[in-house]
Amino acid sequence: MNLEYFIAKRLIKGREHKISISAPIIKIAITAIALGVIMMLIAIATGVGLKHKIREKVSAFNGHIQIYNYDNNVSDVSVVPVSVEQDFYPEFNTVEGVSHVQAVASKAGIIRTADTFEGIIAKGVGKDYNWTAFQEYLTAGALPDYSGKLNSEVLISALIANKLGLKLGDSFFAVFIKEDNPSATPNQRKFQITGIYDSGFEELDELYVFTDIRHIQRMNKWQENEVGNFEIFLDDFDEIEEKSMEIYGQTLSTLDTQNIKNKYVQIFEWIGLFDFNIALIIGIMIIVGGINMITALLVLILERTQMIGILKALGSPNWSIRKVFLYNAAYLIGVGLFWGNLIGLGLIWLQHNYRMFKFPNPKEYYIDYIPVHIDILTVVLLNIGVLLLCLIMLLLPSYIITKITPVKAIKFE
Repeated sequence: MNLEYFIAKRLIKGREHKISISAPIIKIAITAIALGVIMMLIAIATGVGLKHKIREKVSAFNGHIQIYNYDNNVSDVSVVPVSVEQDFYPEFNTVEGVSHVQAVASKAGIIRTADTFEGIIAKGVGKDYNWTAFQEYLTAGALPDYSGKLNSEVLISALIANKLGLKLGDSFFAVFIKEDNPSATPNQRKFQITGIYDSGFEELDELYVFTDIRHIQRMNKWQENEVGNFEIFLDDFDEIEEKSMEIYGQTLSTLDTQNIKNKYVQIFEWIGLFDFNIALIIGIMIIVGGINMITALLVLILERTQMIGILKALGSPNWSIRKVFLYNAAYLIGVGLFWGNLIGLGLIWLQHNYRMFKFPNPKEYYIDYIPVHIDILTVVLLNIGVLLLCLIMLLLPSYIITKITPVKAIKFE
């Protein structure tokens, strides 16, 4: 082992020849590994970051899982109420991983102004509503406060406000159809804009106006303990399918559940493709880095053929000599990983903090900047995977050492 280590050290420092033809090849191999790691880190960080951001936006409007009356038929508009006197409200203690439960109600309506009108869904929320996500989306004013008496404050999207020519502090009239009797005189309410939000999710921004749930209850002639549905938030989004089934089993037979992956199938099928793209980029980068390392290894073997012959003449087995070159290759891969991680994680940190890179067409990705997200475990596993796969790829070309005979090798120039 000491002899192998000594030889590996000499190989790394390149002291066997005054002029080393392998030096530029080695630099190219290290650069290829570093660039590959940078590309892989960026691909993972941007892909996962975009997935998380889209999930956050969809769940901000819907929660992760919804519980509603079967008769509502998965409608965005609340028709048949649900009593708040449930075992799972306000705390869902029978299912682990549930972080929050909130009661909401929705009603279709039309906002009228002197010049135009716009169809909306008024989402009634109460004092238990989770406004955390909307703190980030708030562009003007403040979030409504529904903890006290019934008020006319609403949170409206910048998209709807711009279409109607409304601004912060303006009042407007909204008309709501009676679902149980559409031909009857509609309900009319006057609201005041206390806050304007912009989530960047146009499909949702163009619909939702947030108001006090008590307005919906009164217009639908519900009791104070009746709501449209419940929204459930989970600690871990990746458990959404499992928790959906578990929650369904913990609710009454008159209630149904739906998660946002089923409600917005097309969106989640689209972001599911990110995983394939990430895997494809990682695979290509590992192959490119491995090919460059194979080239560097073969050049090192060619350059040190005489040394290999001398070692064989002294009785060194083939595997011991192969390990010398594999140790050297592992060192070179490690250098590439070091610089790749340093530069890649540095770029990710800069993007996370300063948002330097933007999408050319934000509407296609529901966000104007490129979000990034990566965790330490992913970085560690990626580095270990790259190192092991590259070394496995080098096992076969290192076999060429076994074909070198001592007599011919010592004469080799």
